[in-house]
Amino acid sequence: MKQAKVHQAKAHFSALLRQVEQGETIEIYRGQTPVARLQPIAKPGKRQFGGARGLGYIADDFNAPLPEELLREFDR
Repeated sequence: MKQAKVHQAKAHFSALLRQVEQGETIEIYRGQTPVARLQPIAKPGKRQFGGARGLGYIADDFNAPLPEELLREFDR
């Protein structure tokens, strides 16, 4: 992992961003203390249609009428 002091990061920010775009991670230091990290953002993968297939189901009685006692609870 590369390191840069705050004043270097300010002076060469565009160059640091180019390095990050190519996969580098750069820690920014104030004195001997790390205060920030520049790292590439993970690009989202392509979503696959039907990727959740089999994770859920619809019960056979999904459209069946609700019991009367439950329907009365909605009328309160």
